[in-house]
Amino acid sequence: MADLGTVATIRRYPVKSMLGEELTHAAVTASGLEGDRTMAIIDQQTGIVATAKHPRLWRGLLAFAAQWNSGSPRITLPNGTSIGADDSTADQVLTGLLHRDVSLSRERPARATVERPAPEDVLAHGDDADVPYQTLEIGAGTPGTTFVDFAPVHLITSATLDWVEAEMIRYRPNLVLDTPRGAPFAENDWSGREISVGPVLLRVIIPTPRCAVPTLPHGSLPRRTDAVRTLLQHNRIDVPGHGTHPCLGAYAQVLRAGTISTGDPAELT
Repeated sequence: MADLGTVATIRRYPVKSMLGEELTHAAVTASGLEGDRTMAIIDQQTGIVATAKHPRLWRGLLAFAAQWNSGSPRITLPNGTSIGADDSTADQVLTGLLHRDVSLSRERPARATVERPAPEDVLAHGDDADVPYQTLEIGAGTPGTTFVDFAPVHLITSATLDWVEAEMIRYRPNLVLDTPRGAPFAENDWSGREISVGPVLLRVIIPTPRCAVPTLPHGSLPRRTDAVRTLLQHNRIDVPGHGTHPCLGAYAQVLRAGTISTGDPAELT
């Protein structure tokens, strides 16, 4: 076993594509962190799951934030006020602010899909450009009905974040591992290997392909194109089953559940 370091940051995102919350500990099950991506906004016109991956339509979601609130998520609106996700007026409020007919959903529909333009096209033409996109099914690497893109847990090392010199929040990880002796992009080589994080055991599936989301404004953070442009130049790799993409971080499945806390040791086998 190789000592990777310790858990520096734990984050969850109760509503897909909204800003999330930082935790000191979290229960982890086969479906991921408790409260993570448990809700999403559904476009009533298309049935598509709303995600900032399609910036022209949904980049505004990153001006909202969501808190799990012990299973009763609360959404902070761009003006700083908040509304409960279960409030009878929530859909109406979100429809007005997002300028689309939308509804909140707690359960991922069968074969739920999102729209994803290539980040190169968004960088070349701008966040508001009408560029080609793929329609992708989400949640293929996870059990349950949460709205994760692929796998239950998304992790990143501090060595990689230090090298790219972009804010962690742009990459939306669940776990940041403090790896003071680690090399940047070590996550590329972890596929098929197991990582123990405190009592939890993970198996890494693939490196994390990046879309245009890291380049977009996140709350008060401005647009930052180098958050993905750097990866296109220095870490564009072949992801098995997914093609060649700019990557940062890794997706993992949960082999053993438990509760993780900041400061827990992480070991690679």
